[in-house]
Amino acid sequence: MTTTTIDARGSYCPGPLLELIAGLKLIEIGDEIEVWSSDMGSVKDIPEWVAKVGHEMGETVEQDGYWSLRIRKSK
Repeated sequence: MTTTTIDARGSYCPGPLLELIAGLKLIEIGDEIEVWSSDMGSVKDIPEWVAKVGHEMGETVEQDGYWSLRIRKSK
């Protein structure tokens, strides 16, 4: 398993989600993406989208001025 980090800090909705979608196309099933986002909307939008399309949401952690969201590709 590998983890790819997407630094979307400074990008606003829907930027972090669009970067996640693009990133998921480049990784294998079982791999993870960690999205760093300073847009508070990502904390709601990304988990909703992940559940809708059937991937696995990992932990969401508030860091120093941004959030770290982990997603595992499931299909």
